[in-house]
Amino acid sequence: MSNHLNPNDAKAYTRRAFLQHSTLFASAAMTVPAFLQSSAFALPRPMLGLSSIAGVDEDRVLVVIQMSGGNDGLNTLVPVGDDAYHRVRSRIALSANEVLMFERNGGLGLHGSMSGFKDLYDEGMCAIVQGVGYPNPNRSHFASMDIWHTADTNGTGDGWLGKYVDSQCCGYGSGTPGAKQQSTPADPPPPMVAIGKESPLALHGRTMMPVAIEDADMYQWTGDKMGGDLSDAYHQAVKANEAQSQGADDNKSFLVRTAMDAQVSSKKIRKAVDAQSLVKYPNTKLASQLSMVGSMIRAGMPTRVFYVSHGSFDTHANQGGAQGSHARLLQQLSDAVGAFYKDLKAQGNEKRVMSMCFSEFGRRVSQNGSGGTDHGTAAPMFLFGPMVKPGLHSRYPSLTDLDAGDLKYTADFRQVYAEILDEWLSAKSSDVLGRAYQPLRVLRS
Repeated sequence: MSNHLNPNDAKAYTRRAFLQHSTLFASAAMTVPAFLQSSAFALPRPMLGLSSIAGVDEDRVLVVIQMSGGNDGLNTLVPVGDDAYHRVRSRIALSANEVLMFERNGGLGLHGSMSGFKDLYDEGMCAIVQGVGYPNPNRSHFASMDIWHTADTNGTGDGWLGKYVDSQCCGYGSGTPGAKQQSTPADPPPPMVAIGKESPLALHGRTMMPVAIEDADMYQWTGDKMGGDLSDAYHQAVKANEAQSQGADDNKSFLVRTAMDAQVSSKKIRKAVDAQSLVKYPNTKLASQLSMVGSMIRAGMPTRVFYVSHGSFDTHANQGGAQGSHARLLQQLSDAVGAFYKDLKAQGNEKRVMSMCFSEFGRRVSQNGSGGTDHGTAAPMFLFGPMVKPGLHSRYPSLTDLDAGDLKYTADFRQVYAEILDEWLSAKSSDVLGRAYQPLRVLRS
């Protein structure tokens, strides 16, 4: 059995539309598994065993951490030695004693609340890419996030990680015009997992849809808790249709197979998440999300990509300097990632897991009249794990040579994506991104 969707099959689009909009079926809770109400795709058979794809190192995991809302990069990676920084940010600029300075760069450091990131940096587990952006930047949250998610400056098309999965299972972007797609393998790669109510566009491809999990306890058929009559009727209906659905290719059979897969995979997910973490995580939403990811990795799930988000970083007012809303958000982020890598190290899995942290744009160089910052452009990206080349990469943007008051980017975010795809996920980045990008050499060879 395969849960893949053939992009040339009209029935596939019917199924995909159902799954993408499954939250609309909340009123069908008595007959549809809770999994289908909150997730985009049921975990297929590879949940019971690893897939087999030639040339792909399936032992590697990528965790994406989205800083939603547009993080202020200047008060994250702080140019405390630059006079221009203090001149244009008199109310929110950090002083040298409020910054965790880098030993070999007396004018640059991390916000003082980011001790978790600084510890990873000192341990050789943190690479910081400075001035990341893209040409003709868009300052709309939605448009810019779509650009980052699709790796397309028009913000259109499939998600970049969705295209990655497609490229591994069915020849997406094979490079030959009119080339026939490769056949779908009997055991496709396991889908990507997003922790939250919705799966981000970055994970959406043409064949395999991601799973979204907000609460492991919701990831199950809830009818069993509502009474014997309902439970018996449901299981009898599934059993009655199971045999005839195995070879059928209609929507009814698809739903029966999906319901069966959901019941099996939900037990595995809940068992993984219920396992107690090996370290104590902070009591924050992001930390809880990363704790779930850590538990799934520890349980040996074959999922290769996990996605979490943290925000909102849309600090138009009362942003604060060493204190305030921005400092609080950065501390939550830093502490959660620090705990996550302590957990991975205790598991013996830290070498398997690389994390990438990004935001859709930075903020304006100058503070605004409300003690905050408005939508801007370039900002730093962070990569974590023993596989990164620690330290600073690319160049810090000039605070005086500006583009209409905004920073000029010094690194294209797709350069980072390309290196992750080529060097970590064993994919051909030009197939996924549509062209080749010069790597920044952020990862160890």
